[in-house]
Amino acid sequence: MKISDILSINCVYPDIKANNKRLLLQELSAKAANVAGMNERLFVDAIWERENLGSTGYGAGTAFPHARIEGLEQVIGVFARLSTPIDFGAVDAKPVDLVFMLVSPENSGADHLTALALFSRLLKNEDICAKLRQAKTKEEIFAILNNN
Repeated sequence: MKISDILSINCVYPDIKANNKRLLLQELSAKAANVAGMNERLFVDAIWERENLGSTGYGAGTAFPHARIEGLEQVIGVFARLSTPIDFGAVDAKPVDLVFMLVSPENSGADHLTALALFSRLLKNEDICAKLRQAKTKEEIFAILNNN
């Protein structure tokens, strides 16, 4: 599995403005639901159900909200760089500005775990995160994510 199997350039957002975690997750859920051609509410509910188990804020300004969605046919990723970091309840209590949301079909155990591992590795790499923060365009961000 490669990044480009999960994330298209149309799902990279280099300048998202969100005042809080709830608004951000609603916006990213809407974007993923649009790609899937499904009801946004399914995505919002699934993402919040997972987030209520514990924050997906990894630390160092990154978060990785994820969920499995009944009826979804493919793994979909959405990457957002926030214009202003927000409180995400991260493990290190630092605000978050890099967010990768992953949604997978309900019965996609192996694919979901593979995708989680793939993006987790990227978001835990300080050099990659620094490059993502400095990138000027969605094309640059997409290239950084696909070449590491």
